[in-house]
Amino acid sequence: MNTPQAQLGDVLAAGGEELTGLLARTEERLAEVVAGHGDALGRHAAGTLAAGGKRLRPVLVFLCADGEGDGRLVAAAASVELLHMATLVHDDVLDGAALRRGRPTVFASGGRLAATATGDLLFSRAFAELAATGSGDAVRALSRASSSLARGELVQRADAFDIQVTPERYLERCRLKTASLFEASCRLGALFGGRPELADPLGRVGEQIGLAFQMLDDVLDVSGPSERTGKPRGADLLDGTVTLPLILARERDAVLASLDLRREVRDARAAAAVCDRVAATGVLDDARREALTHVAGAKAALAEVALPDDRRRALDLVADGVVGRYA
Repeated sequence: MNTPQAQLGDVLAAGGEELTGLLARTEERLAEVVAGHGDALGRHAAGTLAAGGKRLRPVLVFLCADGEGDGRLVAAAASVELLHMATLVHDDVLDGAALRRGRPTVFASGGRLAATATGDLLFSRAFAELAATGSGDAVRALSRASSSLARGELVQRADAFDIQVTPERYLERCRLKTASLFEASCRLGALFGGRPELADPLGRVGEQIGLAFQMLDDVLDVSGPSERTGKPRGADLLDGTVTLPLILARERDAVLASLDLRREVRDARAAAAVCDRVAATGVLDDARREALTHVAGAKAALAEVALPDDRRRALDLVADGVVGRYA
């Protein structure tokens, strides 16, 4: 199995010692940023960051830069990771989630107020970090992404438990909730990496990678297993979130087409049973192929951008790794 750790190792190898060093500096900066805000808040924020993840968005910042740029790349990388973590903490509040990456969420360990305050802190520190660079273009890019994230959350809440969500509506939600921050990460890399003229084309690369990433994440929610995803199988169903596998499966299964998520999917056992039924229709491979079209789109956009060979090779590996999570 091509594990996420192996995929990240391949990307780091392609990016060389420079990328590894930049990521290490980002980790140090993240720890500094969340310190000094009181014991309880600092502990929850530090725990959220320590839970890890692949730091994919910071990786995109660095790979879209030409060398170490002007020294502000680490601040940009820290800002996108802080914003990403803030959205996860707030999502866990909205979803009432107990687990994130296999660990108790701030919501589960500290309660709603602690989790809300922790997310607010991470949001504020993300923009403070970027504002300190003095780049209005960078702040605007992250602000657009933040607004898109909020709009995406509202769309998801408006569509909750609606089995008739259209594929077009689903794709727009993916663009807002996930792809927007991938796009911003690539833009920041171009802006601080000495190639501001590449912000638009590299932003398009990031958007396509982000769309594929979200689609495969939704496939993994159905296919599991929970020890790999770090959350219960069918968590989206329990939250009333209709994703691409169910959208495709309802066209093949009349029971799924008439499913009442609010009434019929009320616990983990029921969610797992629906996941099994969705998988039995054969749509998971179809959803994976749809994600692959966006990987191809990212690579096509990347082919039009003048980047050093090592950066291009590493970005190709990132795009491939998104789908490799499903393998």
